[in-house]
Amino acid sequence: MAEVLVYVDHVDGAVRKPTLELLTLARRLGDPVAVHLGPKAEDAAKTLGEYGATRVLAADAPEFADYLVVPKVDALQAAYESVSPAAVLVPSSAEGKEIAARLAVRLGSGIVTDAVDLEAGDEGPVTTQSVFAAAFTTKSRITKGTPVITVKPNSATPEASSAAGTVEQLSVSFGEAATGTKVTSRTPRESTGRPELTEAAIVVSGGRGLNGAENFPLIEGLADSLGAAVGASRAAVDAGWYPHSHQVGQTGKTVSPQLYIATGISGAIQHRAGMQTSKTIVAINKDSEAPIFDLVDYGVVGDLFEVVPQLTEEIKTRKG
Repeated sequence: MAEVLVYVDHVDGAVRKPTLELLTLARRLGDPVAVHLGPKAEDAAKTLGEYGATRVLAADAPEFADYLVVPKVDALQAAYESVSPAAVLVPSSAEGKEIAARLAVRLGSGIVTDAVDLEAGDEGPVTTQSVFAAAFTTKSRITKGTPVITVKPNSATPEASSAAGTVEQLSVSFGEAATGTKVTSRTPRESTGRPELTEAAIVVSGGRGLNGAENFPLIEGLADSLGAAVGASRAAVDAGWYPHSHQVGQTGKTVSPQLYIATGISGAIQHRAGMQTSKTIVAINKDSEAPIFDLVDYGVVGDLFEVVPQLTEEIKTRKG
């Protein structure tokens, strides 16, 4: 069976959920071969094997941490030349899309970004995308070279499928461009204890209807009761009520959780573009004519300052 390269997104060997989704999707196309760059590959291999990786190509070098994406592209290209895969899958993060794009240029291959589904076709992988601010769904196939595909988080449910996960060392030669841009400092992101926004299974977002930063704890309380991430509309971010890193929308982050709760958000196209592919959408808004209600699975017409506390309390009660 053909092999499929899967780029591993991890934090010090702890494999992140989007990689497990990629392994699940890769099994539709062939045998997944994971590419782990950085330390603790042996630790990651157990998890990668549990989700179907037949092999783990591992490389560790200071260049991966000390410089920007080019060393990782060099390594992924080395893995490609070693395996000759049927496709290369990469998580659709900002870094992942840059790695994928640079790799596709080097290979002379076509690229699809932000896929939300993937299936095997007679002439190669067929990808599904949401395009034009999620107004349309398209299916496409790469016709030139080896398909390079980035996949959005939460596009598939990770499914375990035990495989060997044998670790093999990958030999990497870095080109001159690899050390062109050096990382001079890092500032750890302050942890909120909540899931990362783009990877969360549940997202609760607040908008202009909150009337101020002092009311965002209402959203945080509901999110915490559900184990959810917190998002915000552009209006709320522009007003300085919540950090830009939490903005959901065309000029912010795109999310596709199992459950999305929009509170006090009118549903302008800018916001819809960032959350329209959510599996189930719930809106709370006092304006029954708000555009968001054209999109939702469930709508609550009411004052969020009354509805959200009651909803939060009911969730806490049911959870015991």
